[in-house]
Amino acid sequence: MAELDTSGGGKHKGGKVRTKKKNTRVDLTAMVDLAFLLITFFILTTTLSKPKAMELVMPDKSDTTKQLAVPESRTMTLLLGSNDKLEWFVGEPGKSVPSVIGYSDLRKTLVEQDKLIKDSHGGQGMIVIVSPSDKSTYKNVVTVMDELNITNIDQRAIVKILPVDIDLLKRDKLY
Repeated sequence: MAELDTSGGGKHKGGKVRTKKKNTRVDLTAMVDLAFLLITFFILTTTLSKPKAMELVMPDKSDTTKQLAVPESRTMTLLLGSNDKLEWFVGEPGKSVPSVIGYSDLRKTLVEQDKLIKDSHGGQGMIVIVSPSDKSTYKNVVTVMDELNITNIDQRAIVKILPVDIDLLKRDKLY
């Protein structure tokens, strides 16, 4: 049993005898029981944050011979470079002029290009290819994927960057 003894001494310095203080005894058992009950309650009712994951659609491994033909004019490529900059172009590298933007302008660019592609292809949306370079950060990839979610662009892929794309980044001093 837990208890707290607050009894005082009988004599003081002067040698005079004072009246003894009555022995006060406080039983702390109920308080300890309550503390354990509260701890148990909060442990059992607390939920930890659930991990959040993004769905990725991967191609079927069993059907490797059949490839889908996608018009280049519907494909937008994002090359993630250094210094929180990226380069984008629609179509094949070399056939179209890449533009350099910051991540703050990405949403506006995605919305504009998606609208242009939908207008010119009978409502079919844009396909985005994300190519992170060695100089880009994980934060850059997450930012791009978040922007694609916000702009409702569902057709996307993260691919390994090609040497042609690295040359474009080097040319524009983003690598």
